[in-house]
Amino acid sequence: MHELSLCEAIAGVAKTHADGRHVDVVRVRIGALRQVVPESLAFCWTLVRDAEDLPDAALELECVTAEVRCRACGQLSEVTSAWSIWCPRCDSSDVEVVRGNEFLVTSLDIS
Repeated sequence: MHELSLCEAIAGVAKTHADGRHVDVVRVRIGALRQVVPESLAFCWTLVRDAEDLPDAALELECVTAEVRCRACGQLSEVTSAWSIWCPRCDSSDVEVVRGNEFLVTSLDIS
C-alpha cells in the first residue's frame, strides 16, 4: 500500500509549510494515472496525521481525469483506463499525456 508513504510525504510538506502553526486542511490534486486509490489515501491519512502531530488536519482530494493528445491524428481524448493508453479515434499508441500525472499539494488552510 503505497498510499501510506504518500501520506507521510504529504504530512511532511504540510508541516514544513505550516512552520509550527495548526493545519486545518490539506488539499491534494491527484491524477488518474498515478494509480492512487482515494479511499485508501483517506484512510492512511487518518493514521499518519495523528503520528505526525496533525490530528485535526482534513485531507481534501481533487481527482484529475487523464487526457492524451494523439500525435498521429491530433485528437485530444480522455483516458478511461490507466493500464492501456491509446487514441480512441485512430487506435494509435503514439500519444502525449496532457493531464492525469499530477500529484501535488495545492494548498493548506492554517490557523
